[in-house]
Amino acid sequence: MVPWVLLGVTALVQSLVPGWVELGFVFAALPPLTGLIYGPWRTAALGAATVGLLMLPVTRPGHIGDADLGAVAAIALFSVLVAWVRGRYGRELTRVGTVAEAAQHAVLPPVADRVGPLACAGLYRAAQVAALVGGDLYDVREGPYGVRALVADVQGHGLAAVGTVASLLGTFREALLDEPELSGVALRLDRRLRIETANAGDGPSELFATAVLLEFPPDMGSVRLASCGHPPVLLLRGGAVRELAAEPAPPLGLGLGPVEPEPLTVRLAEGDVLLGYTDGVTEARDASGAFYPLESRLARRCAGRGWQAGPGALVEFVWEDMTRFARGVEDDVALLALRPERGGGVVRSFR
Repeated sequence: MVPWVLLGVTALVQSLVPGWVELGFVFAALPPLTGLIYGPWRTAALGAATVGLLMLPVTRPGHIGDADLGAVAAIALFSVLVAWVRGRYGRELTRVGTVAEAAQHAVLPPVADRVGPLACAGLYRAAQVAALVGGDLYDVREGPYGVRALVADVQGHGLAAVGTVASLLGTFREALLDEPELSGVALRLDRRLRIETANAGDGPSELFATAVLLEFPPDMGSVRLASCGHPPVLLLRGGAVRELAAEPAPPLGLGLGPVEPEPLTVRLAEGDVLLGYTDGVTEARDASGAFYPLESRLARRCAGRGWQAGPGALVEFVWEDMTRFARGVEDDVALLALRPERGGGVVRSFR
């Protein structure tokens, strides 16, 4: 629409004051401008209109000769070709982007609003531009031993870590069905990551991941946590916030020792909400270089009147508050909020 308006204005001005206004350069510039915005048919139509106006005595600038008219026609034809090539590659880029988005969603699908009796909300932001998946991951699944959740952070970020993220998620989804203890799930994840390290090549590898595992029994009356070098889960209860710091085992894949985390069991009350996160949240910095104080700012918000710390509201607040605080998000960010609801869902049988 804009090129047509410019063409009409240019032709009108040229026809009203032909004696001292020479707008031939504007006529010549309009077809390339159209080719950068619209497709070949619209570009061809505007190019033909431009050449036609230059052929009319009333709108033809005085300095435009037949050779100049031929040059403008050639520019118009070239603009049509550019518009066609741009449209072809644009369609191809759209198809590639659609496939890439589908593949990334397959690796890390959005968390469901409810998994069994557990209300859930997750948020993921990759540090790499245009990426939906990076080095952080989370998952919530129902199994024969209750509902289990995972929040983990693979060393590195961006698309280079996506393969490791997919391997860990697949291992977690298998292990939660087979392993009766969280320590067994952690061992399976550690083994998977060591295999990934061995397959990375002969050179030294620094591939590792931190992780926290959560397990909710069918009655939803408690939660068991197992940490492998990961930041502690936060418990929101009655307007207060506190850390659930389980005794950590070494990070996964480092081989520093046996990965046998000692689970921490915590009794839950009605309305409790748990928040798992990755260090992309707590390592976000403001302009002065200070880290984002997640626990204190969350405690201040929970103490405010009329705020219900539901899973969705919780992750939304943390993300918005963190982005206001920090000068920029330089690492992958993952948030997973969970609220057990006794009698809030049907527990399936996996036996």
